[in-house]
Amino acid sequence: MKDTILEVKNLSKAYPMRKGSFLTVLEDINLTVKEGDFLSILGPSGAGKSTLLRILAGLIEPTSGEILYFNKSFFSANPKISMVFQNFALFPWLTVLENVEVGLKALGVIGESAREKAIKVIDLVGLDGFEDAYPRELSGGMKQRVGIARALAVEPDILFMDEPFSALDILTADNLRSELSRLWLEGKLPIKSVIFVTHNIEEAVFLSDRAIILSHNPATIRAEIYINIPRIRNKNSKEFKFLVDDIYTVLTKPKKDVPFMLRKERYQFLPHAKVGAIAGLIELAHSKEEAIDISDLTSDLGLEVDDLFPLIEASVFLGFAEVKEGEIRLTEEGKKFSRSDVLEKKVLFRDMALKNIQLIKQIYQVLSTTEKKRMSEDFFIEILENHFTKDEAWNQLEIAIDWGRYAELFAYDYDTGEFYIEDVQS
Repeated sequence: MKDTILEVKNLSKAYPMRKGSFLTVLEDINLTVKEGDFLSILGPSGAGKSTLLRILAGLIEPTSGEILYFNKSFFSANPKISMVFQNFALFPWLTVLENVEVGLKALGVIGESAREKAIKVIDLVGLDGFEDAYPRELSGGMKQRVGIARALAVEPDILFMDEPFSALDILTADNLRSELSRLWLEGKLPIKSVIFVTHNIEEAVFLSDRAIILSHNPATIRAEIYINIPRIRNKNSKEFKFLVDDIYTVLTKPKKDVPFMLRKERYQFLPHAKVGAIAGLIELAHSKEEAIDISDLTSDLGLEVDDLFPLIEASVFLGFAEVKEGEIRLTEEGKKFSRSDVLEKKVLFRDMALKNIQLIKQIYQVLSTTEKKRMSEDFFIEILENHFTKDEAWNQLEIAIDWGRYAELFAYDYDTGEFYIEDVQS
């Protein structure tokens, strides 16, 4: 079981104003950081992201609440937490090597020992050969590499990164993100966890395992989203784009409409998977008899995980499969589906869709209770746009059309844009 490194309980921060009033910028923040976590903090400008980070580092005192570091309270700067800043924060009169040694010397590490540690991380971040250069000789990307090396040199438990790439040009920032992701994946960073503040949604999805989304006025945690996409991530994949849409949805919703866990909203986020492909995956899984390693399955099919992921997720949502520890296994319903003939498959799919898929169930209930057994697509789109972006609302409805028509729960007229139940048509 992974150790809990940092735990935040009911943390709030308020600043005194005139006439004895207070401005609350953070309110009732609760979060946990375990060993191996790469956590991003997102939120609107001015939401208090940087303030929260500085409080967690012990640089600012909270107004109330508790911060536990390995289950012990702390209220001052923690030497086992390092910070990488947006503006590089280098000493212009020191060389690269000397800048990296600053943190080590503050901890009492001096001489050859400090030099060895500094050289090691300088090489790690790709600055070999620039040890004697001064900041004025470096590009913005190289300066930030120095900042990262300085933070890593003290071998902290947690690395805090406060929008570290926002001051860089697009190509340099993208390159540094890829290198950071690779070093983290390969376990080469001398740290246990990362807390990464950003306003860039794609950056958070590319780097993180989990994203905390803050509201503002005051900042509270609006949502916590788990990012379960294999590294190194493809920004053009459907799964990547879905998660970006998820976070965008939360950030653009009124606070009252967003529950704590996005995945527990009234509406599921249906995977973009057609019934035929889902059925094919179930058939293949049944032919293997036992649980199948997902990585082996991608090799057998000649597919990328990004292509297979929606099919697996759809099978799980419908109740035909389970995924545990990187393996997919059919449920009894999944095995029955695979053994059934075409008509029996439709009946079973119908039953499982009505039981497990909220949007399918809602469309069917609405059609069943209306006098004409018909309803315009606009009715459902308006509801879905309360939960998804405009484009994704249409995607979700198209998935429901495909699944619902296969199950013979309802039909859809593309000319009129209406749903209807066929057996009551004249």
